Amino acid sequence: MTDTAAGTTDTAHALGASATLWELLERRAALTPDAPALIQAAASGRHDRRLTFRALRTRAERTAAGLYAMGVGPGSRVAWQLPTRLETVVLTMALARLGAVQTPLIPYYRDREVGYALRASGARFFAVPGAWRGFDHTAMAHRLAAGLPQPPRVFEAYDALPVADPKAAKLPPPPTDGTAVRWIYWTSGTTSDPKGVLHTDRSLIAAGSCLAHALRLRPDDIGSMAFPYAHVAGPDYTVMLLLYGFPAVLLEHFALPDSLAAYRRHGVTVAGGSTAFYSMFLAEQRKDPAHRLIPTLRLLAGGGAPKPPALYHEVVRELGCQLTHGYGMTEVPMITMGSPDDSAELLATTEGRPPAEMEIRVVDGEVRLRGEAVCAGYLDEAQTREAFDADGFLRTGDLGHLTASGHLVLTGRAKDIIIRKGENISAKEIEQLLYRHPDVGDVAVIGLPDAERGEVVCAVVEQPVGAAPLTVEGVGSYLRDVGLSVHKVPERVEVVDALPRNETLRKVLKYRLRERFGGAVR
Repeated sequence: MTDTAAGTTDTAHALGASATLWELLERRAALTPDAPALIQAAASGRHDRRLTFRALRTRAERTAAGLYAMGVGPGSRVAWQLPTRLETVVLTMALARLGAVQTPLIPYYRDREVGYALRASGARFFAVPGAWRGFDHTAMAHRLAAGLPQPPRVFEAYDALPVADPKAAKLPPPPTDGTAVRWIYWTSGTTSDPKGVLHTDRSLIAAGSCLAHALRLRPDDIGSMAFPYAHVAGPDYTVMLLLYGFPAVLLEHFALPDSLAAYRRHGVTVAGGSTAFYSMFLAEQRKDPAHRLIPTLRLLAGGGAPKPPALYHEVVRELGCQLTHGYGMTEVPMITMGSPDDSAELLATTEGRPPAEMEIRVVDGEVRLRGEAVCAGYLDEAQTREAFDADGFLRTGDLGHLTASGHLVLTGRAKDIIIRKGENISAKEIEQLLYRHPDVGDVAVIGLPDAERGEVVCAVVEQPVGAAPLTVEGVGSYLRDVGLSVHKVPERVEVVDALPRNETLRKVLKYRLRERFGGAVR
């Protein structure tokens, strides 16, 4: 068993354990009131919208007064399912001002996930965008509410928010306890109901603070949010803006090449999201290698999914910027992060180091966590008891080890180990080797049931345009040539047009691949 608590300094530590998100906004609005905070990117630059930090605070307090008039107060449970917009950030800060308990829902969730979250959280209010991207969220909300014993009040919050005069509304004092549970986030329920993850302002502030410090961000940076703001990365990023005083460009819908105009127009210096985002930027850069895709970009940063080491070198070489990758999850938004000061080898092969307040313990190969950024548990107390060990460490289900320098190397998921004839095989190891194959664009390796061997290894591949057809024999020969043990070579290769991914950080959904290809070996 190994332990470490080494890392960087938490720049939010001076705020104390009782710091709240609203306190951060008030401090930033007082320090740099006229500095830009949020930039809503429109399809045409003529319709871009901006908010300064002072305007964000003012609008949030007026919205808090409007919500208070509706009956929202300290402790009220409010669900919202909204895209990445100025209004969404204003709403969430207004709820933070009131001390409400908010449960964000990814806009792409539908009846099953949303219905479960409303029922499990006991939400009494539900904010939706109306009809958005061809789907009527208001109709779904009313349909689901009708089936609940205590239906939440449904209201639309896309273009307009409820507002009132804060003085006339006689708002209660802002919350002062940052350790109270005020957030319920949801894991991505794939084969079962999602888990409700409990967070405090303090845990989210700790994560965002450590992330900003690790990335060496500056007040003159221009950030970007291309992911759903309802993801736990939303407050993570907001904390960075409030602590460091730089703005972020908000993209309601990220798609390349259409979104590039906004990055260029506003001179974005920091972008990212996850491994899939890196790959999408690379694909666009390769269409015109002679010109930098985003001339001002100095840093791609993200996490949420494994990163092949070869991808790091491709990004740095072809996009002309640095890439720092990290490790986080809904339960712990920031665990480790690569730093621009790290060597190329460490940035390519590790997930970075933890901050000082994050303890990492590796028990029988499993990564376990304890620290300020760790969630307070789950809505279901039984799930909480199961997830934490006797010393209060969260069991992640991820496998890995710590280097001598304190950097974390992830080797896979406990559930992503393929057991073939009694031998453990890491899917991640095979994926990283196959990613280097010239005829492989992206790959997911899964185990499929087999009566004789227990499981067989199957590589599911996306191919780039113009690639030569892949065969089991060709893939096997390639992997043996690069040194993979013979017993790990895939018995099956499947080519797909696109790997199935979720709508947040574009993680590959391996359970869908297992469902699709779970028949007998051919």
